[in-house]
Amino acid sequence: MGGGRRRPPADGGAGRGRARAYPVKKRFIDYPRAGRSGARRWIPSWRLVASLIVGFFGSLLAVAGIAYALVEVPNVADAAKAQNNVYYWADGSQMVATGGETNRQIIKYEDIPEAMRNAVISAENKTFEKDKGVDPMGIARAMVNMAKGGQTQGGSTITQQYVKNARLDDQSQTFSRKFKELFISIKVGRTVPKEEIMAGYLNTAYYGRNAYGIQAAARAYFGKDAQDLDPSQCALLATVLKGATYYDPAGYPEIDPAANQKANSERAKKRWAWILDEEVKDGRMEASEREKYTEFPKLENPRSNVKLSGQIGYLVSLAKAYIINNTNITSQQLEQGGYEIHTTFDKKKVTKLEKAVQKVRKENIKPKLRPEKDTHVQFGGASVNPKTGAIEAIYGGEDATKHFTNNADTTGAQVGSTYKPFVLAAAFKNGIRDKTGPAEQSDAQRIIINPKSLYSGKNKLKIKNYDGTVWTDKDGKEWLQANDGQQSYNPPSYRIDLREAMRESVNSAYVQLGMDVGLDKVKAAAIDAGLKDDDSMAGATYPSFSLGTSSPSAIRMAGAYATFAASGKQNDPFSVKEVEKEGDSIYRHPTKTKVAFSPEVADNVTDVLRTVVEDGTGKSARLPGRQVAGKTGTTDGNKSAWFVGYTPQLSTAISMYRMDDDESNKKRQFLEMFGTGGQQKIHGASFPAEIWHDYMSQALKGEPVLTFPTPEPIGRVVGQPVVPKPTQTEEEPEPSTTPTPTPTKSPSKTPTPSDSPDPTETCKESDPACGDDDGGATDGGNDNGGVIGDPGGETPPPTGDANGGNGNGNGNGSNGGNGHSDNGGGIFAGPTGGDDD
Repeated sequence: MGGGRRRPPADGGAGRGRARAYPVKKRFIDYPRAGRSGARRWIPSWRLVASLIVGFFGSLLAVAGIAYALVEVPNVADAAKAQNNVYYWADGSQMVATGGETNRQIIKYEDIPEAMRNAVISAENKTFEKDKGVDPMGIARAMVNMAKGGQTQGGSTITQQYVKNARLDDQSQTFSRKFKELFISIKVGRTVPKEEIMAGYLNTAYYGRNAYGIQAAARAYFGKDAQDLDPSQCALLATVLKGATYYDPAGYPEIDPAANQKANSERAKKRWAWILDEEVKDGRMEASEREKYTEFPKLENPRSNVKLSGQIGYLVSLAKAYIINNTNITSQQLEQGGYEIHTTFDKKKVTKLEKAVQKVRKENIKPKLRPEKDTHVQFGGASVNPKTGAIEAIYGGEDATKHFTNNADTTGAQVGSTYKPFVLAAAFKNGIRDKTGPAEQSDAQRIIINPKSLYSGKNKLKIKNYDGTVWTDKDGKEWLQANDGQQSYNPPSYRIDLREAMRESVNSAYVQLGMDVGLDKVKAAAIDAGLKDDDSMAGATYPSFSLGTSSPSAIRMAGAYATFAASGKQNDPFSVKEVEKEGDSIYRHPTKTKVAFSPEVADNVTDVLRTVVEDGTGKSARLPGRQVAGKTGTTDGNKSAWFVGYTPQLSTAISMYRMDDDESNKKRQFLEMFGTGGQQKIHGASFPAEIWHDYMSQALKGEPVLTFPTPEPIGRVVGQPVVPKPTQTEEEPEPSTTPTPTPTKSPSKTPTPSDSPDPTETCKESDPACGDDDGGATDGGNDNGGVIGDPGGETPPPTGDANGGNGNGNGNGSNGGNGHSDNGGGIFAGPTGGDDD
C-alpha cells in the first residue's frame, strides 16, 4: 500500500529514534559554556570578556581609591629636617655633626627667585604647573628611552621628588615604597598648592657641598642669599640638582675618579647651557636675556661650611671618601644623614701636628718679606699606627675652607731619597743578580747582601746594568749619576758600604744597587710596603726610579714606613673604625694584616735608617731617649722635600713644596724652593725634619719608650777588597770590612746601631764597588744626576703634571716626575748648601 507522511504523535512525545530535549540551567558565570560542544565550550562570550575587564579595572580603582584615602600628605616641617652625620674622634668624643640641620635655612616661596623656579621646571618637569603630581607621559618616555638602551632618565615630577625628599625614613627601591610614593604624589598634587610644593622641593633638595636647600646652596656656591641669584647662577644650581657628585665643577675625585674636576666641569657647563636654552624654548626666558649669559658663573671655594674649617674639613673629607670606597654605603645615602662615624683620628695628635707646622710657617715663611720665594708654600703630613694601619693624624693644609686639596692625601709631590729604603728592602729580600753567572740564570742565582756590602760612592758614576754593561736609554745616551754637591766618597777606591751610603744619602751607590737588584723588584718592594701602583710608578725603567721619582701621598709614605716599624707586617692605612645607624653597627673595619717582608729584612732596614737619624742626614729629627729611624728626601730642582720617620709605635711623613693653590689654574706647576724661608736650599733635613721632631716629641709625650727589635744577621758582603795572605815573616793583619775612608769632604763616622755578619769576599772586576774608570767623566752629566748631553740637569721620563692623581680616601697622589738629586744642608744651611740629605 502506498505509504503516507508520518504524523507526529499527538501527545507531543518524541518520535522514535529522537533524543529528548531538556531545559538548560542558567549559571552566574557561563564557563565552560553550556549548550556548546567541543572547542566551542571553551571560547568565552563577549559578555564574559567585557565583564572581566570591567571587574579588573573596577578592582584597581577600588584599590587605588582605598590607597589614596589612606595615604597622608607628608608634614612639611618634617621634610625640612635632614639628619646629621656625627663624626667621632678615636677616643669616642664628638668631632663634628655635619649634614642636614647644620647647613639649611628654610626660605619662603616669595624669596626664591623666579629664575630658579623657571630653571627647575624647564630642566626637570615642564608640565609641573598643570600636572596632578605625576606625569604618565614622562614615565612612559623614560621607560621607552631605557628600553632602547639610551641614557637612564627619570620620569619623576617635581612633586614626586619633593615627596621622596620628605620621606627620609624610607629611601629603598622596593615596589611598596614606589607604590606609596606614587599615591602620596597624586594626593599632594591635588591638595597642596603648587607654590608650596615648589618651595618644599627647593628647600629640601641636596645641592652638594653639604648644602641642603636653596639658601644654603646659594651661600655654598656663590656666597650670596638665594634671592640675589641671577638666572645664570640659578641654572647652575638646577644643574647640580641632577647629582652634585658628577655635576659640581669642583669635582669629587675622592669619591669617584670619574668625578674629577675636569670631567665635572665639562658636564656642568653642558647642562647649564642646555637649561638656559630650554628656558628660552619653553618661553620662560627672552632670547635677549639668554644672550647675556655666555660665561659660566664664577663659583666660591667648595668648602663653605664654617664648621668644616681648619683641619676638620680634611678629616671629614677623608673619612667620607673611605666610607664610600670601602663600604656598601653610597654617597647618596651618606648625604641623607643619620650615620655615626667613628674615626681613627687622635684629637691630640691632629692638634699637635697642626701647631708644629704653624710654628715653622710663622717663624720662617714670610710672603710679604720674600714674595718671590715664600708664596704658595704648602706642607702636608700624616701619622699611621704601625700595628693597625690606623691614620691617627693628618695635616691637609692651612684651612679646609681656603685650600681645597688635602695635602696629606694627593699632591703629586715626588718623594726623593725617602724612596731609598725600598731599594734596600728589595736588596735584602731578593738579593742582587749574580754578575758572574750566565745572563739567563742571573735571576735564579741571586746573592742576598747585607748592610756592609760595598758600592761606589763616586760622583758622576757611570751606571751599569747588572751584567756590567753600560746602561743607555732609547737614544743610546749613558747615565752619569751625580751626588749632591758633586761629592765623591772615599777616594781612591770610592767604596762605601750601604749603611754609610744611606746615612749620607749617596745617590750613586743606591742607583747602582737598584739596577743590580732590578727596578721591577724595587717597585714590588715599595708596593709590598704599602704604596699604590699608580701612574707615577711608570718610571721603573729608568735608573733614577730608585731616587724617588714617584709621588705617593704622605699617608701612603707613613703607612709604608710603618711596615718596617712593624717588622714587615703591612696594614693598609684606614680612617674609619666603625659606622653605626640608629644604634646598629653597619660597618667595622676588618683587620687584614699581610706579611710584606720577613722580620730579618724589615728590621735590618730599620737598623740602617736608625743610623740616618743618629748621625746622618736626619740628625735634626732625633728624639732624646727614644729610638728613631727615618730618611730625608729632596727632589730635583728643589721642588719638594720630605722627612719620613718612625718609632716603634708611630710612623709620620712630612712633605713640603711650593705650588699655586688656585685650583682653577689647570697649568699649576711645582715651583723651586731655592731661597724659600730664607734658606739657600730646602732639604728634607730642614723644615720637614723640624716639623717632624716638634710634632713627634709632643705626640709621644707620656707614651712608653719602646725599642726596635735587634736585627737578625742577613746576607753577605759584596764588593769586599782582596785581603792579601800574610807571608811567613809577616804577622797576619786583621781583616778590614771597609777601606780607610779618605773622602773628598769627610763624612762624619759613627758606630752603627748594630753589626751584621761580615764575611770576606774578593773584589771582582764586575763588583759594584770596584770603581769605574769612566765614571768620573766631566763631559755631560750634571749636578742632578742627568745623562750625557742633558744640559737641563733633569733626567728623562717619567714625566707628569703637578695635579696629583686619584684619591681613595686613604691617600695616594699620582704624578710622574723628572730625575732626582738628593740634597742636604741641615736646618740652617750655609751659603754653600750642605750634604746632609
